[in-house]
Amino acid sequence: MRKGVLEMCILSIISEQEAYPSDIIKKLKEVELIVVEGTLYPLLTRLKNAGLLHYNWKESTSGPPRKYYHITEEGKAFLTGLMGTWEQLLHAVTQATKNITDKKTK
Repeated sequence: MRKGVLEMCILSIISEQEAYPSDIIKKLKEVELIVVEGTLYPLLTRLKNAGLLHYNWKESTSGPPRKYYHITEEGKAFLTGLMGTWEQLLHAVTQATKNITDKKTK
């Protein structure tokens, strides 16, 4: 489940604007999702191989060229599907744990 959530978060970040991997890690850390490069790079490769992401190289002022990722049309459609599934899961979990949350508020 965590992999699917990470894919959704990564695609969501990249859907806002093209992103360099360290920028993705930084945004995930800001929302307390700690992801290391060893986790991120294979996921980016898998998403690229699935046709959900594409990348282009950009010159860097502080070293070699950098690979920036952007979402494809297929990636946008996939993200929309993931968001729908997420909403369904969230609703199901909320309903399944309602008795626990009701007890806490009483």
